[in-house]
Amino acid sequence: MTFDSFLHKIEQIKDATPMGIDAHRLMIPVERVPYLYADDFVTRNPRASAVMMLLYPKAMETHVLLIERATYKGVHSGQVGFPGGKYEYEDVDLLHTALRETQEEVGIVDKDIQIIQPYTKIYIPPSNFFVQPYLGISQKELLFIPDAHEVANIIELPLAILMEDQLVQTVEMKTSYASWTEVPAFVYQDYTIWGATAMMLSELKETLKTAFKTPM
Repeated sequence: MTFDSFLHKIEQIKDATPMGIDAHRLMIPVERVPYLYADDFVTRNPRASAVMMLLYPKAMETHVLLIERATYKGVHSGQVGFPGGKYEYEDVDLLHTALRETQEEVGIVDKDIQIIQPYTKIYIPPSNFFVQPYLGISQKELLFIPDAHEVANIIELPLAILMEDQLVQTVEMKTSYASWTEVPAFVYQDYTIWGATAMMLSELKETLKTAFKTPM
């Protein structure tokens, strides 16, 4: 999808109601279904975090920014995700968290990001986190400066490919719920995108589908 044609849909995208749980269900492992509704787990005092779903032009086409996390001692080591991280006390709010982490992890400053809206928060049982995604758009090509301590690779996923149903596959993964289990995933190049990130990508995909169908 060309970025110009994408920009012509900005108002429809702003007005589109995020598809929420219905979209999350499409990419959720069976073992994770009991944790689908985030607000059911507030009594666990989950830690707050936020991520940025950033769309931007590259070679005139619309792309979605993802990162492969560096290897570290933690449940999300080496996984594919969006730029983001945990809320810090100096953050004004979770949007500030998402913007700060995006700058720290990939070098994109807040003035280059237009915030469209928040999407549906997700509860992550293994780490006891609430994750608040935000949809943002940059209208210029970006130069990424990844933090080597946090980011192993930058992944630039063309939006047109995300919208294709064949990107979704069933793969066998080792998870916190089972030693090996089949999970739905987006498989792009050598990357397998599953779990919470796949759920967020699914909401982005399904919400954009409704926006693109809306007459201008």
